This record gives sequence, C-alpha cells and structure tokens, in this order.
Amino acid sequence: MLLPFFTPNIIEAGCDEAGRGCLAGPVFAAAVILPPDFENELLNDSKQLTEKQRYSLRPIIEQSATAWAVATVSAKEIDKINILNASILAMHRAIEKLTIKPEHLIIDGNKFKKYADIPHDTVVKGDGKYMSIAAASILAKTYRDDYMMQMHEKHPHYAWDVNKGYPTKKHRAAIAEFGTTEIHRMTFRLLDKKE
Repeated sequence: MLLPFFTPNIIEAGCDEAGRGCLAGPVFAAAVILPPDFENELLNDSKQLTEKQRYSLRPIIEQSATAWAVATVSAKEIDKINILNASILAMHRAIEKLTIKPEHLIIDGNKFKKYADIPHDTVVKGDGKYMSIAAASILAKTYRDDYMMQMHEKHPHYAWDVNKGYPTKKHRAAIAEFGTTEIHRMTFRLLDKKE
C-alpha cells in the first residue's frame, strides 16, 4: 500500500527518472503533484507493473494530478555532465515545468541537488512507497518508451521497440555491426568487453 504523502498538508511533488542505465536515448524525468484524496489500487513502482498497466495509469495520473510535467536530458548532455547529474537535471527541468510551485519535493533515490528554495527529501525505493513518486515513475517510463519506439522506426537494427535502449546482447551486437547513432551515449560501455 503506497503512502499518500511524505509531509501532510503542504503541496508536495514526487519526482522520478527513467532510462539511467540505457546505452541510447535521453534520460526522462517526471514531477507529479497529486491531490490529497487521490486513490488508485493499481498505482505502484513502474517496474512492478506491466506495460499495459503503466499505459492505463498514465491518463488517470494526468487527469487526476493537480500538476504534472515531464522533461528530458539528451544523450549529448549526459556525455558532458554524466548520468547522475543528467538525472538530477532532468528532474529539475520537470519541476520547473510544473504549473503549480511545490512546497516540498520527494525524490526517488539517494542523490539530489537542491532545486531553488524548495526543501526536499530523498527516498530510496520511493517509487514503491509514495504515490506521487510512483506516478512520476510511470510518466517518465511511458514517455521515454514512446520516444524509443519513435527512434526504433528510424533505427530498426537496435531492437529499441523491445529493449528501449537498455544494454541487451542484441543491442550491443547491433552496435558492433552497425556502429552508433546520434542518440547513443558515447561515454557508456557500448560493447561487450570481448568485442
């Protein structure tokens, strides 16, 4: 059972990212402010849900949320500032896009850099503990999957329709055979060590 909030009676946004471990594509992040009375039994960490469940929850989250936003940091930016900084920057960009300013932030994970003057708490495995973080994880994941499906149309060799840019054997074999694309992260280990 997910908890409704970390700090009651204030406007709180949950934040999460998707795509940190991928070899290709941007990292996506979402920030979600849910109303205090929001309830949904299916809502959970996006990794615990099926693709169908995630996509069925997305419109519910978007329609029910007091405010929500999704933002990205490109592969080129990731290569410049590293994936941890890029993940935090993506969350900052998502918070910045919210139409309502939150009074408190809860962040999935254990690393974050202060955003403006808003107090925050990091929560390890927060997407399995708090509804707003779980909602953010679903938005970040589904919007990133949509992007990788579009990129698959352009670069079908890499099977991004299946692996979404993660380091599968097939993805690495395709990099070895066809080289890299404009959305590969060049600072990541793209090939198996033996190749």
